[in-house]
Amino acid sequence: MAKLTTRNEDYSKWYNELVVKADLAENSGVRGSMVIKPYGYAIWEKIQAELDKKFKETGHQNAYFPLFVPKSLFEAEEKNAEGFAKECAVVTHYRLKTDPNNPHKLIVDPEAKLEEELIVRPTSEAIIWNTYKSWIQSYRDLPILINQWANVVRWEMRTRLFLRTAEFLWQEGHTAHATKEEAIEETEKMLEVYADVVENFMAIPVIKGFKTPTERFAGADETYCIEAMMQDGKALQAGTSHFLGQNFAKAFDVKFTNREGKQEFAWATSWGVSTRLMGALIMTHSDDFGLVLPPKLAPIQVVIVPIFKGEEQLAEISVVANDIFDKLKAKGISVKYDDRTEYKPGWKFAEYELKGVPLRIAMGARDLENKTVEIARRDNLTKEVRSLENLENYIEELLITVQNDIYKKAENYREEHITKVDSYEEFKKVLEEKGGFISAHWDGTAEEEEQIKNETKATIRCIPLDAKEEQGISLVSGKPSSKRVLFAKAY
Repeated sequence: MAKLTTRNEDYSKWYNELVVKADLAENSGVRGSMVIKPYGYAIWEKIQAELDKKFKETGHQNAYFPLFVPKSLFEAEEKNAEGFAKECAVVTHYRLKTDPNNPHKLIVDPEAKLEEELIVRPTSEAIIWNTYKSWIQSYRDLPILINQWANVVRWEMRTRLFLRTAEFLWQEGHTAHATKEEAIEETEKMLEVYADVVENFMAIPVIKGFKTPTERFAGADETYCIEAMMQDGKALQAGTSHFLGQNFAKAFDVKFTNREGKQEFAWATSWGVSTRLMGALIMTHSDDFGLVLPPKLAPIQVVIVPIFKGEEQLAEISVVANDIFDKLKAKGISVKYDDRTEYKPGWKFAEYELKGVPLRIAMGARDLENKTVEIARRDNLTKEVRSLENLENYIEELLITVQNDIYKKAENYREEHITKVDSYEEFKKVLEEKGGFISAHWDGTAEEEEQIKNETKATIRCIPLDAKEEQGISLVSGKPSSKRVLFAKAY
């Protein structure tokens, strides 16, 4: 099995090779779009299932809205339309016809031009709020708590599997409320849901914060985010939750009669995460040998590999291996017994290492005699020999340990890569030599933010929710500042 380019050699190449060789995804025949392969989709399904469970626990229901948005609806909320305009794919015609000069070629039928152009959704606020207009008349109709699992299209010029593709999968929540306070509470609640799943399920530590006005979602009054740190010292936005105020309600004239009998515009939120989380998962945990998957996310949590000579020995090992298989399965552990004879054990070891299976159990003739197995951990590459007695209980506990250790490792890396600086020179030095999050003072202006971005390619990732009051001087303008923000280069 071919080795991966190492992270130190070329981090970008390592990432691309790993996605393809671990059978997660591949480029498709459509520019900038990907095929998510079964193993990659199985991981996405686990993320999806956990999120979906949390959404339903917090009172949300799933629905589905059209892929196409009439241009006039898309334009209704000006900031949103302007923010996404450059990324929009537009449908102008509804039919092809045979080229009269070449019967084997199809051309756009000029007579099949749409009366109104359709936008392929980059996000669904417009079509959803146009729908909500007929759903909402009274305060009794509120809140509306809707989520949809869907695909969206954003015509990216520079694409990379999972991280930035022209079409990607995501979920988008869209809620309507009777009061500003309820909408803000919803926005904050969903940020907590995202942080909970990403940290406790995906084992990725995150920092919760606000976006600056220039980094906010187009059409939002406030954007909350969770930011994660990748192994190359770059940040990745792992999820966002937006307080939309009454902007979309006003754009689509969504009014309701409140308890006092007066007409009022509804208050809105939207929030989403996407298959970009797959990229975060890979870049937070994986190593030069392949994927490292937290047990809660692994499609296969334990693989059993027999080491044998001849069919008779395989049959003897299989009796014990199948007993282990049954006991683990009874505990709800996802387990595979790989008794294929066309591949040698060493090849199988490398395959499951590449695919990030958390635990590997190997069993040979000597293990059979001693009533033991060899257990290999994928996260730290350690091995140990264990007795068969109560093995299923030990494996169950070890999977919990592996999950926690993967999180701790990522958290330690993140903490080591948060650096406080007090001067622009120090800022530039840390950014180039160390990377990671840089905690620094900012004067609150878009001008200073833009200058730093243009000169260093670092952006303000967030204003942490737990940022403490601290007097200081901003990096460029030298103006007084009362809070530190987090800068980083980012994906």
